[in-house]
Amino acid sequence: MNTITAAITAVGAYVPDFVLSNKVLETMVDTNDEWITTRTGIKERRILKDTDKGTSFLAIKAAQDLIAKANIDPLEIDMIIMATATADMPVASTGVYVATEIGATNAFAYDLQAACSSFLYGMSTAAAYIQSGRYKKVLLIGADKMSSIVDYTDRSTCIIFGDGAGAVLFEPNYEGLGLQDEYLRSDGVGRDFLKIPAGGSLIPTTLETVQSNRHNIIQDGKTVFKYAVTNMADASELILKRNNLTNQDVNWLVPHQANKRIIDATASRMDLEDSKVLMNIEKYGNTTSATLPLVLSDFEHLFKKGDNIIFAAFGGGFTWGSIYLKWAYDKK
Repeated sequence: MNTITAAITAVGAYVPDFVLSNKVLETMVDTNDEWITTRTGIKERRILKDTDKGTSFLAIKAAQDLIAKANIDPLEIDMIIMATATADMPVASTGVYVATEIGATNAFAYDLQAACSSFLYGMSTAAAYIQSGRYKKVLLIGADKMSSIVDYTDRSTCIIFGDGAGAVLFEPNYEGLGLQDEYLRSDGVGRDFLKIPAGGSLIPTTLETVQSNRHNIIQDGKTVFKYAVTNMADASELILKRNNLTNQDVNWLVPHQANKRIIDATASRMDLEDSKVLMNIEKYGNTTSATLPLVLSDFEHLFKKGDNIIFAAFGGGFTWGSIYLKWAYDKK
């Protein structure tokens, strides 16, 4: 085959050492382990406690993990896409800094922000660059330091989010493996339901915005949940139908790790058995842009060359979608 497809050829990951368990959260806000576990499926999440380290630190660690495991020269990387909702700073691209720090000085880099769908959108973008024939090695990193934008007095959000990073390398494939199809969507109706109100051009930072706590993430949980359940499930079902896949054809579902009930609803719509649904939400919570690559890293040992994998995500904005990918290698 002469047709170029874009395949994932390596995976890396990093999570901080500090574990914020549900038991610890019980001492911080009015909640309890049973309530959190029942409604979200989360038992603990990792937190980057160092106040002098940002999302770039997590991203660099994940990229270095991939580079070491794949034994590649960073100078061979053509470009880096940094999927994140928590850039180090509003101006000065986090991805550019990460590229320099990992020695990928021949690469160009930029940030991609689509909330919890950032990595999913990044997969589409990375694949397009590979399929163009112009680039041979595209590093896609998903990383977020969600603890930097969480109000730890708000029990509706502080129980959900954690910090972490994951990375994948996309390379050309001539066997028909890699990204097969995508269904990506967005709807601005979600703008007011999941957001950080201040700090942008609409509401610039002032003493009043800081004092009124308008720089942390807020969400209308019920509305977000309703949209997420419907749209993630719809997108996943559509990608199956469009590619004439049955539940038996799907080897794995890699869903965004936001809420176990959302994941269960998506798997149910696809009529998938539990063993095919990959979850690590109990260990990490919602790491936003890092959830999909962290799942890949945790379960990479299960994947076989040619496996059909369905990715699904939903994020603020709203943003959502599903991607169908054929796995390209057996883990050595």
